[in-house]
Amino acid sequence: MDSTIAQKTWELENNILAVEAPDPSSDFIFYYDEVAQAMSLKAKPWANDPHFFKRVKISALALLKMVIHARSGGTIEVMGLMIGKTDGDAIIVMDAFALPVEGTETRVNAQADAYEYMVDYSQTNKQAGRLENVVGWYHSHPGYGCWLSGIDVSTQMLNQQFQEPFLAVVIDPTRTVSSGKVDIGAFRTYPEGYKPTDDPISEYQTIPLNKIEDFGVHCKQYYALNISYFKSSLDCHLLDLLWNKYWVNTLSSSPLLGNGDYVAGQLSDLAEKLEQAENHLTHSRIGPLGTSRKKIPGRITSWLSKTSFSTRLDSQNRCLVRLSAKDEMITA
Repeated sequence: MDSTIAQKTWELENNILAVEAPDPSSDFIFYYDEVAQAMSLKAKPWANDPHFFKRVKISALALLKMVIHARSGGTIEVMGLMIGKTDGDAIIVMDAFALPVEGTETRVNAQADAYEYMVDYSQTNKQAGRLENVVGWYHSHPGYGCWLSGIDVSTQMLNQQFQEPFLAVVIDPTRTVSSGKVDIGAFRTYPEGYKPTDDPISEYQTIPLNKIEDFGVHCKQYYALNISYFKSSLDCHLLDLLWNKYWVNTLSSSPLLGNGDYVAGQLSDLAEKLEQAENHLTHSRIGPLGTSRKKIPGRITSWLSKTSFSTRLDSQNRCLVRLSAKDEMITA
């Protein structure tokens, strides 16, 4: 598979729509209307309706930038900002840039130098003729899904108080590499003390056992927005140039090693969940079947633990063979 075919496949899997028309008005989405944006900021329709924003439109260029940045962090969380505008009940993300922040495997926080960089970047962007404003922030959740933790909720609430309109985007680079489709979510928080009248049905996703409590405590404090992607003739050239970097990183990385660690982690997490369920059944002892119920999950847990370990070793051995073959091909 060459670079062009891989790019087309990536666009199809993520349902990126091309803005096409017989005249130059097809690129109208890139036009920034200062008067309309100023009127929207003055009216502040989102202040009276917590559900005002329902859609997010992300350019393919911004999406690829965020994915490359998230993948570069590996198992460490990364953070960046998004630039764009609003259009009715939609937030349009035109571009994105990374922030120089120090993250861990569970959290990422911006310090003073990151805020200074953000201001300098925004000012330079406007001097270059890009009048769009910062409309949100993005960060990665390597391997544990797209949702907002307690710290994320607090950060987003603070930004919505002082920088509206503002959006939070979460990308899982590990699941993105595993599936080939970008695992992404866009969220906005409710005002403090607000309780939604209806509970929207969210898309099912597996949450690791050590994150379930954090997910469950704060899942009612925000809602997800529908995401769509677009590209146009104006950004096709830049998208092609950026794709070359993404494609090289894809070739130089080893999906077997990455997927092996991810699968082993999923099996280990499943084993812990089954063990927890086994303990609940042991303590409950419902009826005469309590003893027989206790034995089955224990066997499954033991098998999963062994499988998790063997999967990790097997994937690493295969990766070493693959990398050796790749080195021989390059040096030949």
